[in-house]
Amino acid sequence: MTRGEHGISREDVSPNALKVMYRLNGAGFESYLVGGCVRDILMGHEPKDFDVATNATPEQIKGLFRNCRLIGRRFRLAHIVFGREVIEVATFRGHHSEEPEAKEVPKNKAVSKRDAHGQLVRDNVFGSIEEDAERRDFTFNAMYYSVADFTVKDFANGLEAIEKREVRLIGDPEVRYREDPVRMLRAVRFATKLSMRISDDTAAPIKQLASLLNNIPAARLFEETLKLFLSGQGEKTFMMLREYGLIAPLFPQLAPFIEDENSREMQFVRKVLQNTDERINNDQRVTPAFLYAALLWYPLEERAQIMQAESGLNAHDAFNLASTEVIAKQTQRIMIPKRFSTVIRDIWILQQRLPKRFGRRAFQLLTHPKFRAGYDFLLVRGQVEGGALLELAQWWTHFQHGEPGKQKKMLNDLRRQEGDGPKPRKRKRRPASRNTDA
Repeated sequence: MTRGEHGISREDVSPNALKVMYRLNGAGFESYLVGGCVRDILMGHEPKDFDVATNATPEQIKGLFRNCRLIGRRFRLAHIVFGREVIEVATFRGHHSEEPEAKEVPKNKAVSKRDAHGQLVRDNVFGSIEEDAERRDFTFNAMYYSVADFTVKDFANGLEAIEKREVRLIGDPEVRYREDPVRMLRAVRFATKLSMRISDDTAAPIKQLASLLNNIPAARLFEETLKLFLSGQGEKTFMMLREYGLIAPLFPQLAPFIEDENSREMQFVRKVLQNTDERINNDQRVTPAFLYAALLWYPLEERAQIMQAESGLNAHDAFNLASTEVIAKQTQRIMIPKRFSTVIRDIWILQQRLPKRFGRRAFQLLTHPKFRAGYDFLLVRGQVEGGALLELAQWWTHFQHGEPGKQKKMLNDLRRQEGDGPKPRKRKRRPASRNTDA
C-alpha cells in the first residue's frame, strides 16, 4: 500500500523510532515498523510503543548504536534506549529446520529448538521479511511500514482483519499455540482491547490446549497477567478468559469458586475488576497487589477454615498459615514479586483487624500505611456480601472522614451497642519491696 492508500504519516511515529530506521537504512540494511504500532495507527489509536524489524543481526545492530543492549535467550532482541523510551529491534525470523536433534550444527549457525510439547524454547533462526511475516502471530500484526518509501506491506490480509474486527492467527492455530501457549492469552487480550471477536478457527483449540500454559515460566505469566487485567478492560478480559477455560491454568485455586456465574465469589471478582477498570480509565493509580488479594481471597478464607477445623488452630494462626500456603501455591503458576505479596498480606490482615475498633485501635488503624487499600477491600466485600460486613464498611466510611468529636461519639455509641466492649485488663500490682535495713 502506498502512502495515499494507508494514510500513515511520519508524524504518527516516535522520533526515536525514525532515528533507528534511518540509521539502519543508512548502513545498508532494511528496516520497518512492525506489529502493534502499525495496527494501532491504522485503527486510529495512539501506539504505546514502537517495534522495528530489520535484516541486520543483533550484533550488527549493536555495532550501530552505542545505546543498545542485547536481551533474551529464546528470542535474541536489541533494545535501543532513549531515556525512558525503548525501541525494540528484532532481526527477521526464518523458518525452523526440521533436522533431527542428533545432527551436529555449526556453532555459528542460528538454530531453533522445541520441547516435547512443540513449544519453542530457542528461536534465533534468521530469514527474510516474507518468512518473518509468516512467523508473526496474528494477521493484523504482519504489516510492515517502511520509512524509505512510505509503503505498508500487508502479508497476511491484516487490513481485512481490522475491517472485519477479527482476531485471526497466521498458520495452523494448534501448531502456533503449541509453539507459544501465551498466544492464547494474547488472542483474548487483543479481542477485548480492540473490540473484536476471535475467529472460529483461531478459538477452536483454546480450551483443549489451555493446560499448555502450565509450561510457561511463572515470571513471564506475571507480566502477561498485568497486560490482561490492567488494560482498562479487565472485567471483560476475565470473562473471556473464563469462557475459554484459561482461568484454571492461571489461578487454579480460584477456578472452583467461579464455576457459577452468579456466585458471591464471581460477583466479588467482577466488582473489583470493574473498580480497577474505572480507576485506570480515569488515570488513577492501581496496584496489582489489590487485584491478586481479591482473586485469592475466597480460596484463603476456605483454606483457613479447613486448617482451623482439622488442626485445632485458633482463627488467627490458621489465617496466617493459610495466607502463606495460598500465596506459595499461586507463585508456582504466576510469580508474584515480594513487593506485591507483602501488600497482599497487609490487605488480608487488615480484614481481620478492621472489625476490632474499641479504644485506641480505631485511631491506630487509621495510621496503618495500607489502611486505604484494606478499607477499599472491605467496602467491596460489604457491597457483595451485605449484612454486618456492609455495616462495618459503612462505619469505617463515616469514621475516617469524621471530626474528632464525631469520631469519639461513634466509639462511645459502638461501646454501648456492644455492651461496653472488651474489659480493660487489670494490671497486677507489684509487691512493695521490703526494707532490709536493720
